[in-house]
Amino acid sequence: MHTVLVVDDDADITALLTDYLRRFGFEALAAHDGASMRAQMAQHSVDLLVLDLMLPGEDGITLAREVRQRSALPIIMLTARCDPYDRVLGLEMGADDYMAKPFEPRELVARIQTVLRRSAGQPQALTDDVVRFDGWELHTVERHLVSPQGVLVPLSNAEFRLLCTFLRMPRRIFSRDQLMEQARGRTMDAFERSIDLLVSRLRGKLADGACAPSMIRTVRGAGYLLQVQSLQGRIGCHR
Repeated sequence: MHTVLVVDDDADITALLTDYLRRFGFEALAAHDGASMRAQMAQHSVDLLVLDLMLPGEDGITLAREVRQRSALPIIMLTARCDPYDRVLGLEMGADDYMAKPFEPRELVARIQTVLRRSAGQPQALTDDVVRFDGWELHTVERHLVSPQGVLVPLSNAEFRLLCTFLRMPRRIFSRDQLMEQARGRTMDAFERSIDLLVSRLRGKLADGACAPSMIRTVRGAGYLLQVQSLQGRIGCHR
């Protein structure tokens, strides 16, 4: 039996959805804000989160980002707003699906079943599309970073290829020639000015308070290495 946690500040909606989910064999829990969501997740093993975008205090985007930094728990986001930007932002923050209110409860059940099937066998696995390292996220389809504070950081094609090279073999020293070959790409006729400039630009984009100026280390006489403590996901960056 899968456990689904519904987080919505509308008590009528949570009562309706939890009752409906139980008819389909789910264990259904309810929460109405970030604090009660965390309390439920601390007490129960949750298999999927149904998360409303508009909540008192911390909004759904903030909570989705928090959950995604800790795990790959499937998330379906709900919203009464129709702005496509909300949908894009929710998906970028790690939501697996998105539904606009009002909706048919049966459709939500179908979406839940689909997302659970998709994640079956890899409850904590990460796809090639998102690679996480030391609180950062590299979105390999959109080719951008999301900082630990949730700030979107765009990457040039060369910066993207360079970061992928580092992430394929973290803590390995790469010579300047090796990095230049990776950063060029097949369609790049000439490299900027030097690999050092490109590394400097990427290092600057990874700088985030005190945690990242030393993330890309210079090894005197040898080259550069990416010093990361944790890495989740598989690097499939050349598409």
